[in-house]
Amino acid sequence: MIDVMMFLLVFFVLLSINVIPSRGLKANLPQSNAAIQKTPVPPIIVTLAHDGALEVGDVRATEASLVAEIRRQAKGDDAPLVVIKGDAQATVQQMVTVMDALQAGGIVKVSIATRAKGS
Repeated sequence: MIDVMMFLLVFFVLLSINVIPSRGLKANLPQSNAAIQKTPVPPIIVTLAHDGALEVGDVRATEASLVAEIRRQAKGDDAPLVVIKGDAQATVQQMVTVMDALQAGGIVKVSIATRAKGS
């Protein structure tokens, strides 16, 4: 019994520190020389996979449900900060389609996640 409890404890610790990756869309972020981190409030993360699949936080979304899901997660914030975490292999058209949907839904605070070159 103690061994089982110890195994569960180790599993949850490793999961919480991201040693064991959680399920969800994977995104290989593009690199940028000017990558900075500036988020005064926690942003809402929109993940764009290389195949065009979308996820808001941990919830799968479509182009039609994207804005509604962001509004739901914003919990009343009229101007939520949205960060698009797009895979480096996603097409520019897929990124523009997501940004157009956000703009049509009245969401104007949009950033694109990158990683610093060399990391």
